[in-house]
Amino acid sequence: MALSSPANSAIDICSRALILIGAEPITSFDDDTTEALICGNMYEDIARANLVSTRWRFASNQAVLARLSDAPTGRFDAAYQLPSDLLFTHAVTLNGHSIEYTIYGSKIFCDASSQDELILDYTFRAEEVNWPSYFSITVEYAMAIVLSTALARDQSLAQLMQFQYNQLTAKARSIDSQQQTTRKLTTSRFLTQRRT
Repeated sequence: MALSSPANSAIDICSRALILIGAEPITSFDDDTTEALICGNMYEDIARANLVSTRWRFASNQAVLARLSDAPTGRFDAAYQLPSDLLFTHAVTLNGHSIEYTIYGSKIFCDASSQDELILDYTFRAEEVNWPSYFSITVEYAMAIVLSTALARDQSLAQLMQFQYNQLTAKARSIDSQQQTTRKLTTSRFLTQRRT
């Protein structure tokens, strides 16, 4: 019996989602099947929605923002270009402190001088080959929900897939959150209040 390998492509993830609902896997989004048609049309949005659903450590990055020569029309001093792989902005910082900003299209507008170096914290479109297994499985179940409805037309199966997806997503978030320094709860204020 052959051992399975990690799902490291969109086709792998969609094929496993199809197997979860009892359908045949696909070999390409160009297959002349209803399965391939649904997967080819729905997969990328499902993947991106799951990537931005949590601040996943494997899909987080920082970048120095490039200041644009044209200033905004009004209300802000400066415009900066967003990275091309950006899916979701988490923070813009100057000297380690968050600053106020607004996104307009592919640009960030804020108040900053030309000497300021702004750092963007953001979620990017990580490639499937770099997804940890705990995240790949959640996307497989997210696709299985869509396929249960669109292909199998089985509401009870879709509800089962939704339940499994919710459980696996919670576990994945817990695992992923452990990939940074544990934050300590400051208790001194509470202890002071309690003792008085």
